[in-house]
Amino acid sequence: MSQYKINEVFESIQGEGSFTGVPSIFIRLQGCPVGCPWCDTKHTWTIDPMLERSRDVVMAEQAESEHWFTHSVEQLLALFAAQGYQAKHVVISGGEPCMYDLVPLTSHLITLGYSVQIETSGTYEILTHVDTWVTVSPKVNMPGGKPVLASAMQRANEIKHPVAMEKHIEELDQVLKLLPATNKPLIYLQPISQQKRATELAIKVCIQRNWRLSLQTHKFIGIE
Repeated sequence: MSQYKINEVFESIQGEGSFTGVPSIFIRLQGCPVGCPWCDTKHTWTIDPMLERSRDVVMAEQAESEHWFTHSVEQLLALFAAQGYQAKHVVISGGEPCMYDLVPLTSHLITLGYSVQIETSGTYEILTHVDTWVTVSPKVNMPGGKPVLASAMQRANEIKHPVAMEKHIEELDQVLKLLPATNKPLIYLQPISQQKRATELAIKVCIQRNWRLSLQTHKFIGIE
């Protein structure tokens, strides 16, 4: 029976990429060795057995925490029901969700009528149901030293790239070379931390390349 280490589960509105504005259930998995300096979920990086807690303890926490709990697919669905969640779109993120085999979880959700999206750095093989929407946010030259995989880029339905300066556009251009000419995922640029310079750069390049702008809408309106 598949078990997943979970940092948090909550219901909100998707604020980024193609599903911006869609009511969603977020499952944030624990563990990530990529080491992005600007990461806003660094509390999900480490899987420390000493920080495992019960589901009820983790779900009751009101602030970001390194605590995590373990659940099976069946237990997660029971949690959805217990919380009274209404959204029919599920976003699996992290951490790095592709450290896990997501086939059992995504297959079960899709069978039950949910649409499913995963958000990954592209540094792990993607094991998920064929109908999962895959958002790759390629993490290039990060401190963890893990390369972006061609197989991950080729599985992407959308590519969402954080940018702050020109070198980030150059890095994206390099990993886009991993795509065959027939692959045409949606490409979004997302300004890091809503910085003015980053936003201006993203807008300029989106217009030049006919790409799309992704703003972290949830941060502008003050929700998780």
